[in-house]
Amino acid sequence: MHKNMKLILLFTILPQYLFALISISPMEIGEEEGLHGNVVLGVETKRGNTTKDNYKGALKLSYDNNTTYVIWSEVSTEYGKSNDTEDTNKQYMHTRYIHALTKEDIRTEIFGQLEEDKFKLIESRRLLGAGFRFKIFEIFKDAKAYIGLGGFYESIAYTSSTDPKEENTRLNSYFAYTAKFAKDSKLTYSFFYQPKFTDYKDYVQSHKLQLELHVYKLLFLNFQAAYDADTNPAVGIKNYDFTQTTSFVFKF
Repeated sequence: MHKNMKLILLFTILPQYLFALISISPMEIGEEEGLHGNVVLGVETKRGNTTKDNYKGALKLSYDNNTTYVIWSEVSTEYGKSNDTEDTNKQYMHTRYIHALTKEDIRTEIFGQLEEDKFKLIESRRLLGAGFRFKIFEIFKDAKAYIGLGGFYESIAYTSSTDPKEENTRLNSYFAYTAKFAKDSKLTYSFFYQPKFTDYKDYVQSHKLQLELHVYKLLFLNFQAAYDADTNPAVGIKNYDFTQTTSFVFKF
């Protein structure tokens, strides 16, 4: 079978069975040549005064041809109960293709995303977009910053009958900074701002801060804090979320 066909099958079939927001640091062409993956599994169980179960699964796959492009796909699922009542049930998938326009500074991006979140009343959110990414500075060899600018189309279906189906076109803009230190450890910050082209008061934004520490060989410890805001969520849903997670990551 042709090498490219194997890659297409790998990125198409595996996400159907393995569920990942593993790393927010921007991928760069030539950093990790070949096929690589990250796996995250998390279980939280409490009994006694509090009864809670929470399960997370994550997978990220990437392929870097070391010269002109890199492609990656990540999928995740999370399910939880508190006092025997379901309070978390969401799935996420994102795929992105990055192609070099110049040797180091300018990239084109094409991306697609699928989401479901029962407790945000989102039956499905589908989006497809494209844009450009620019490296804006490099303080030293292992600290880099990027900005991205483009757009995407999204379709949102809600589980609530009071919320009509949405079809929007949005600006996609972001800033990303990553700095490596010690042995294979890094700190990353990203900010996304995504207003509707027809109404800039209707926007989605997110801030994410991540610290990834190398523990032993292929094992990493990951700390992440995220703040997400949506000025126009489903009826009865808060317009912001804050999450903090700690997980172990196995890279291969």
